[in-house]
Amino acid sequence: MLETSARLLELLSLLQLKRDWTSAELAGRLEVSTRTVRADIGKLRSLGYPVVARPGVAGGYRLAAGTAMPPLLLDDDEAVAVAVGLGAVATWKLGVEETSLTALAKLEQVLPSHLRQRVDAVREAMSVVPGAEPQLDLSALSAIATAIRGHERLRFAYTKPGGSESARHTEPQRLVSWGPLWYLLAWDLDRDDWRVFRVDRMVPNAPTGARFRPRAIPEDDVVEYVVRRVIRASWRYRARVLVHAPAAEVAAKILIPVDIEPVDDSTCRVELGSEDPDRLALWMAQLDVDLEVIEGDELAAAFGRLATRFGRASDVR
Repeated sequence: MLETSARLLELLSLLQLKRDWTSAELAGRLEVSTRTVRADIGKLRSLGYPVVARPGVAGGYRLAAGTAMPPLLLDDDEAVAVAVGLGAVATWKLGVEETSLTALAKLEQVLPSHLRQRVDAVREAMSVVPGAEPQLDLSALSAIATAIRGHERLRFAYTKPGGSESARHTEPQRLVSWGPLWYLLAWDLDRDDWRVFRVDRMVPNAPTGARFRPRAIPEDDVVEYVVRRVIRASWRYRARVLVHAPAAEVAAKILIPVDIEPVDDSTCRVELGSEDPDRLALWMAQLDVDLEVIEGDELAAAFGRLATRFGRASDVR
């Protein structure tokens, strides 16, 4: 049975190398009879590999596209290239970052140690232009993605914005890419609540092996939930503003997640914040509608400074 299995893998590898093989060619490469080749082709078909045959003297076998993606065999160089490529794509903004990362996690889980060392060596040899997007620790991303896929609890060291460190014990649920950063949405077992962690501040520990049943995420739109949590955590100044425009119109103009509460058909209340009230005032002015600050002295003062500046600019002499 072991000899047959090994031969099937070798046959599959040959079929992936070129478009067409005759029975005689395959028999010669595998050192078996053409009858055995036909039997092995039938076994591959039963496993879901779409092997098609062309009759006649010039005919042969080839691996065709099927209705489902069958497992592929990769040699050492191909496996390293795919791993490095998936890691690179995970840092680009192509809309497939998360898919690339989950594929990378699956691949790295089965990579032999000597190939894993080659992948690490290639990554260490790569550099980025200073000022470009920050480098990602792909080994950390892969470890997190593997824990998510396997529903495995994750322990890691976490550096807070102020520089202090803490040990976290979580049930990782989802990775979200936003700009140059990755965020992990996880259930914090010590705090008994949802938390969002920046991956570049995480140092995962060794796998715990402890499984968990995924919890229901608080909102249907995971990305919006994570973005809202991240933005609110970064707000230094908070304000509530009465906007004299329909809620739908305001929501279409505001590109960041904020709380918009309709008052009537022509007004709504908006709760938002910023690190800089002056920039927030300038940004809100671009809505081109009437505003009233309900709460937020800093924002009200910023509107005053903005009005004075615009007044001076309009004083044509």
